[in-house]
Amino acid sequence: MKVEVLLSTMNQKNDKFIESMNLQTDTLVINQTNNKFAYRELFKESSKIRIFSMQEKGIGLSRNSALMRAEGDICLLADDDMVYNPKYENIILEAFNSQPNADIILFNVPSSNENRPTVNIKTIRRVRNYNFMRYGAVNIAFRKNSIWNANISFSLLFGGGARYSAGEDSLFLFECLRKGLRIETNPKEIAVVNQEESTWFEGYNDKYFFDKGVFFAALSKNLSLLLVIQFLLRKYRLYKRDNTVPNALSMMLKGMNNFKKGEVDVLDKQTKKN
Repeated sequence: MKVEVLLSTMNQKNDKFIESMNLQTDTLVINQTNNKFAYRELFKESSKIRIFSMQEKGIGLSRNSALMRAEGDICLLADDDMVYNPKYENIILEAFNSQPNADIILFNVPSSNENRPTVNIKTIRRVRNYNFMRYGAVNIAFRKNSIWNANISFSLLFGGGARYSAGEDSLFLFECLRKGLRIETNPKEIAVVNQEESTWFEGYNDKYFFDKGVFFAALSKNLSLLLVIQFLLRKYRLYKRDNTVPNALSMMLKGMNNFKKGEVDVLDKQTKKN
């Protein structure tokens, strides 16, 4: 099996970021830019790095652009603030060989920013509908043919550069579960992620909670109210200094209800003015 990294980045003018990531396998780079379309190849020992520069915007679109051009048997989702373990290829291949029923394996990728920690995976276990939202794109490795055969792609509505903030990775995993793919965890560490900057997070403001309401409705119209309430309770310590519970609830309900009615665009423009 061949491992390939699918790397999303923006406005890169040289190749320094590639060296800093310690990439050891074939890699496909989607470099979203404002002014050019281009393609070139680099070779590092036995690995090939394909770089597509495209005039497009949005992390979901970037992930899909990479997914449709992927050549590896096992693919990893990556951002440009990651540094890979020198042994990540062997770790990933051994995991997929020892977990042969898994279509997707979620690996440990600790954050170097203590203010934005990532999930700590402690054991091999199956991921279900009740706990898949704990994981991010940087944790994900998948069998390419499993994703292709199930016709799964990323939402263009959510994530950095899209209309609504984060959630494209959770929606991706949810769609995988909905279509019967098997997701498992593995406690091995494949990389470290910096997470010093965010392309979408601007604080726990009205837009943040409105977008969360939209996200929960997109995830499940029937369970969206329950998801809103659990989020308000579970994340209270994070947003309590920036927003109140009544206002956060109000904004999330507006996003949720207007998404269900198909009126999100109108309220979204109003929210951005506040």
